[in-house]
Amino acid sequence: MPNLFSQFKIRNMELKNRIVMPPMVCFGFAGGDGLVTPKNIEHYEARAKGGAGLIVVEATCVHPEGRLSPNQLGLWADEQIEGFHKLANVCHQFGAKIMVQLHSAGLMVSKGVNLSPVAPSNYTGTSRMGGKISARELTLPEISSIQGYFEAAAIRAKAAGLDGVELHGAHGYLISQFFSPRVNQRQDRYGGNLDSRTRFASEIIGKIRAAVGPDFIISCRIGCNEPDLDSSIRIAQNLEAAGLDLLHVSTGLDTGPGVEQVPFPVPDGFSFNWVVYGGTEIKKKVKIPIIAVNGIRTPEQADYLIEKNLADLAAIGKGLLVNPDWANQAQEHLEVSTCLDCKVCAYFRPGGVCPAVKKKQKAETAG
Repeated sequence: MPNLFSQFKIRNMELKNRIVMPPMVCFGFAGGDGLVTPKNIEHYEARAKGGAGLIVVEATCVHPEGRLSPNQLGLWADEQIEGFHKLANVCHQFGAKIMVQLHSAGLMVSKGVNLSPVAPSNYTGTSRMGGKISARELTLPEISSIQGYFEAAAIRAKAAGLDGVELHGAHGYLISQFFSPRVNQRQDRYGGNLDSRTRFASEIIGKIRAAVGPDFIISCRIGCNEPDLDSSIRIAQNLEAAGLDLLHVSTGLDTGPGVEQVPFPVPDGFSFNWVVYGGTEIKKKVKIPIIAVNGIRTPEQADYLIEKNLADLAAIGKGLLVNPDWANQAQEHLEVSTCLDCKVCAYFRPGGVCPAVKKKQKAETAG
């Protein structure tokens, strides 16, 4: 796998390989104080030791009233720096670089945290789980305050020794809500046309860059269907112009495909979905590196994306949950246990046990 295990440099951050552990849904290891726990450290240490080149810590909230869940990690207070410093040290010990995804939920805030959700505009609709959801429009002073929360959290991330931050601008959270014409119905400078809907995120990037200097990496996760691929390409270009270093292309507010049919030639034996395809199309239109994500299960898939210059980095999410040693095993040409796509991920259920892990343990016992 010479392509997947080639080095890659983003500003002054040199990655030992092209394998990214992406941020995944909050694991609930933190308490109401948002502090890093020993379980958090153990979790990320295993993936760093297992060979991942870049680790992006799960969604970490910039303000306690914007949390997705009551036990979400946070970087809203200086007391939270120490735990992230420990995370940075343990990942660096194994040669991995580490960033943290900065997050605010907006209208998707947990009811256990905040009973008065906010959004770019007054909004009433349904959540991804089918429940009713409503939020009030943010005022201009509130928008400025939230941008300041992102800036302050990035400053804390740098103080903790992390290599960069990733703004969570995907999956229907607050930045994604500003991008979305369905949710963002504002009539001022933060709403209306696509350039105005992108301004909220672009200004955050500018504030962070001014605060942390030129060598701290700023990434953003965006959807390739916000609400369509062409719009997402323009969002990506606007964020690049604002000073972004890296784009992580996933899905937006809506879960529908950015394209109905993927015109994507691949070798026999595996395929890529419309999310990966969207990332490869965005790569053609920007100069900054692209992380491809979603359903990339095997080393061969990941290597192909790098070899053909379809992406610069490959995110291996559930594969690294199933198997912390995924990267090391791939590099050593060993058989790599992968996600079984069971659709009911045990890692997001209390006490759950991954079927792929059980299968591996059974095989090892039999052997």
